[in-house]
Amino acid sequence: MGFFAHCQSISVSILGTYESSFCNFAPVGTDDEFPFLLDTNQDNMYIHLIVDMPIHDDHPSNALFALPCACQNLRRVTRLVTRIYDQELRNAGIEISQFGLLTALAIVGEANQEALSAGFAMDSTTLTRTLALLRKQGWIHVRPGKDRRERVFRLTEEGKRQMAMAQPHWQAAERRLRKALGPSVWKQMQATVTRVTNAAAGA
Repeated sequence: MGFFAHCQSISVSILGTYESSFCNFAPVGTDDEFPFLLDTNQDNMYIHLIVDMPIHDDHPSNALFALPCACQNLRRVTRLVTRIYDQELRNAGIEISQFGLLTALAIVGEANQEALSAGFAMDSTTLTRTLALLRKQGWIHVRPGKDRRERVFRLTEEGKRQMAMAQPHWQAAERRLRKALGPSVWKQMQATVTRVTNAAAGA
């Protein structure tokens, strides 16, 4: 059965996984009336309710949804920005998450996992997996800390060479994003990200 879109849609985030869209749909070529329609697929759940406001069916298939949730918006922009950096850094055989850890170790010299986890606000499981990949590549060295549970990481010479090779590709990603935003919005973005980060850390 086909449906035409005489609807007004409102998206609501459900548990950060499903999107619930409340709108009116009328069946095409029939006089049947439905007070609501529950439509599900593997990614989304929709509940459709009847309203009278028309919406034209000209929404591009790749258009972004208007999300009412601050967390979902921030997660989405992070995915999009990460895509830009990974596209550029792929040419150096590294991802932005790996490059970020190498950069942090280059700045501080040595750091244990607790300090790295706090500095990146990264959960221990994800950090352990990323550090293991860096160690496998020979880019970092690990030594015992003050007790048997602590491990301290530092860059190897190979890690320093990898950073130097990746640096131009990271700069290319920065240029892409800066060009897309423009100089003034770029500065505003940096200031806003800092304020949001500090506010969320203290909330």
